[in-house]
Amino acid sequence: MTNEIKRVTGLLIIEAVNSNPNGNPDQESDPRVRDNGQGEISPVSFKRKLRDLMEMTEGPVYQTVTKSLSDVPDGYTFGILESRGRDRQAISREMGDIRNYNEGKYLQSEFVKKYWDARLFGNTFLEDGGHKGYIKTGIVQFGMGLSISPVIIQRHTNTNKAGVQEGKSQGMAPLAYRVVQHGVYVMPFFINPSLAWKSGCKPCDIELLKRLIPYAFDHTRSAIRPDVRIRHAWWMEHKDPLGSCPDFLLIDALTPKRKGDDPMAPSESWVDYDVPEKLPDELEIKLPPCKDLMRV
Repeated sequence: MTNEIKRVTGLLIIEAVNSNPNGNPDQESDPRVRDNGQGEISPVSFKRKLRDLMEMTEGPVYQTVTKSLSDVPDGYTFGILESRGRDRQAISREMGDIRNYNEGKYLQSEFVKKYWDARLFGNTFLEDGGHKGYIKTGIVQFGMGLSISPVIIQRHTNTNKAGVQEGKSQGMAPLAYRVVQHGVYVMPFFINPSLAWKSGCKPCDIELLKRLIPYAFDHTRSAIRPDVRIRHAWWMEHKDPLGSCPDFLLIDALTPKRKGDDPMAPSESWVDYDVPEKLPDELEIKLPPCKDLMRV
């Protein structure tokens, strides 16, 4: 039933320290920035990290977050539809068996039961070939992560002592090391139970997301992204499926504020911000207890 899933307003407070939290392929993998210098983390890049962790089924994160998961419907698994290098023709064949199903039969299909990310986030695969209407939009939407202040990008040349080209004693990649010196990003996300009937999403899928978020950056570190921290992962359930408080009030209340006379000055450290640790009383009473997933 739709009302088994709570409406949720979420907010990630993400700190990047000498790291590239999200490279832009259109700008030689520079950290993403807007014209005014504010940094960006795309929703696609964050969801990619969640998907990657769920694909590592032998890894400690997958083993931890799926352990003792309750109320998993018969036949439901937590596969990833949008795996890297997926064969679209193979996906189309999977969809072929249910092409003519009505909604009731569709929600019982093996396809729906198989893919956790499709039930949660929707998909981009199935908009071709006459399959429109099947899990096109999921119930969880992540917004653009935007830095509170502009960020400074540092660029250096990477060197390799062992040369990779014949006849050269060392290799160099000019300006290949591109990182944000420091930035604090705010990324909202929303859970809309109104679409659960269409995607086949169940409460266990939401619980899995809730358990997974804290590990998104810690367990997907890379050479260019060694230190990206989720400082807070606010999870605010509503009392009413239609919403017991406007989303923007909750987001504004928990968004850090830049200290100092110039709010658009790039920051150097976490202490440059005033960071809320709880909702104001007038908002807190409108919701069940607000949770920080980084502290549970």
